[in-house]
Amino acid sequence: MKFFSQLLVLGLAAEATIASNWFSKSVYNKWHETELERWLSDHNVPYPTPADRKDLENLVKDNWQSKVAQPYNDWDNTQLTSYLKLKGVETKDTAAANKDGLVAQVKNYWYETEDKADDAWASVKDWIFDSWTESQLKAFCDKHDIPVPQPRKRDTILQKARSNYETVAKKVGETASYPGNWLYETWSESDLKEFLDSNGIPAPQPSSRDKLIASVRRNARIASLKMADMQASMTKSASDATQTLSDQLLDSWSDSEIKAWADKNGIRVPQGSKRNELLAIARKHRAQLTGDNVSDSAKSAFGAATSSANNQYAKASDDAQLMAEDAFNQVTGTWSESRLKAYLDSRGIPVPQTSKKDELLAAVRLNRHKAATGWSAWTFDTWTLENLKAYLASSGNKAAEKASKQTGATREQLLSAAQAAYAEASKTGGTSYASVTSYLAKQTDAAKDSIFDTWSESELKNYLDSYGFKVPQGSTKNQLVAWARNQRNYFQYGTTTPQGTLWAKLQNGAQWVLDQLSIGAAAGRKQASYQAEKAGDSVKEGATYANNRAGEAAQNAYDKVKEEL
Repeated sequence: MKFFSQLLVLGLAAEATIASNWFSKSVYNKWHETELERWLSDHNVPYPTPADRKDLENLVKDNWQSKVAQPYNDWDNTQLTSYLKLKGVETKDTAAANKDGLVAQVKNYWYETEDKADDAWASVKDWIFDSWTESQLKAFCDKHDIPVPQPRKRDTILQKARSNYETVAKKVGETASYPGNWLYETWSESDLKEFLDSNGIPAPQPSSRDKLIASVRRNARIASLKMADMQASMTKSASDATQTLSDQLLDSWSDSEIKAWADKNGIRVPQGSKRNELLAIARKHRAQLTGDNVSDSAKSAFGAATSSANNQYAKASDDAQLMAEDAFNQVTGTWSESRLKAYLDSRGIPVPQTSKKDELLAAVRLNRHKAATGWSAWTFDTWTLENLKAYLASSGNKAAEKASKQTGATREQLLSAAQAAYAEASKTGGTSYASVTSYLAKQTDAAKDSIFDTWSESELKNYLDSYGFKVPQGSTKNQLVAWARNQRNYFQYGTTTPQGTLWAKLQNGAQWVLDQLSIGAAAGRKQASYQAEKAGDSVKEGATYANNRAGEAAQNAYDKVKEEL
C-alpha cells in the first residue's frame, strides 16, 4: 500500500512539472526565427550566425526580464528622474545621484508586471497603433486598402487598423508577433524621429532609417503604456472634479428644491425627512438627473469631455508639439550661420556655400525631426580635453599627434585640430577613415549630460558663442552649463531635452482637465441663476444663496484639481 502511495505522489509531481512547463511557455517561444533575431538585434543583444532556434530563444529568455519587464534598468539618471516626475514622485538630490535608488523607485511605480508584459506581446495588434497619429493611421489603412467608413474619426480608424493587422501581415508575407519594417513603410524618417522625440527617447547617433525603426519598435510598448497612463490620469482628474463639483453644488440646494426635483423624477420622499436624509436620497438617485438642475449641468460638461478623452489627448499632444516647434524656432533663430550649416551637414542635407542665413534657417526648421545620419566635424563639439587629446594621439595624423602633445593647449585649439584631422580622414577614406569612425563609435562621454560640468566658464562661453548665444553679464556657471546643455540637445535632437516634450504633453493634458472644470463651474453658476429667476420672489433669497455657493464650490473644486495636477 505504501509503495502505491509513493507511485501516486511521484505521478502527481511529474504531472505538475509537465503542466508547469506547459503553462510557463513564454510568448516568444511561438515567434518565427526571424522575429527572435529581430528582437535581439533591436535590443543590441549579440547572437551567433548561424544559430539554431533554441539558442535564439535562450538569448531572448535571458534578456526578456531586463529589456521588456523592467526596461528602465537600461535608463540613465535623467530618464529615471523624468519618469518619476511624470508619476508625481519627488526625488531628492542624493537619490538622483544614486541610480540604484532611482531604479528601485521606478520599479515601484512601473506600468505593468512581467505577466502583463507577456500578455501584451501575445496580442500586438491591441496596442501597437495606440501611439500613432491620426494621419499615420489613415496612411496605413490607405496603403493596405482597408476601408474606413465616413466620417473617418480616430477611434474608427484605430479599430479598423487593429482588426485588419494580422490580415495585412499575411497579405504582405510578413510576421506579426514582433513586426518588421513593413509596419512603418508609410512613416517618413521625420515621423520616426518625431515619435522618439515626443516620447523622450534619444534618437540613435549616428542614425539610419533601419536604426530609427528599430528604436521605435523597441519602445512602442512603453509609448503605448505612457499614453494609456496619461489618458487614465486625465479622465480620473475630470471624474474626481465632477464628483466634487456635483456634491458641493447639491449641498447648496434648499430642502424645497430637493423635494421638487425628487417629485419631478418620481422619487418617493418620506414625510418629515430631515435635510441629511434628503441629501442622501438625492445622491442615491443622482443617476436619474434629467438636466434641469445645477449638478447635472456640471456633469454634462464633464461627461462630454471625458467621453472624448482620446481625442482631447491628441489635441493636447498637437498643442505641445506646436509649443516645442515654436521653442525650436526661437532658439535656432539666434544660431550662427556656421552652426546652422553644421546642423544640416550632420543630417546629410546639402548646403550651398552661397546660402543666406534665412535660407539656412528655413532648411533647419524644415528638418527639425530629421535624425543625424553620421559623424561630422561637429561630433567633437562636446568632447572633454582628455577625449580630444586621446583622439588626436591615435588618429594617425602627424599634425594631430603633435597638437595632442602641445603643453597648455586650450580646448578650442584641440577641437580645431580634431576637426581638421577628421576632415582630412573623411576626404582620404580607406583604413584611415575607418579607424577614425571606429574610435568615434566607442566614445560615450559626449552624450552624457554631466559633460559640461567639467568645463571652465571660458570654455562654456566659447561654446555658447559658437551658437550665437549672448551670455548675460554676471551669469553663474550653473546657468552656463544649463544653456550649453540646452543648445547641445537642440543641435543633436531637435528638442531642448528628449524627456521635455513628453512632460509638456502631460502638462497640456492637465490644462485640458482644468479647462473642462471651468466649463462645469460656469454651467453651475448659469443654472443656479436660472433657478433663482424661476423660483420667484418667495425663494429668490435662497436661490441667490445657492448661486453664491455654486460659485464657491466650483472654484474650490477647480483649485483642488489644479493642486493635484
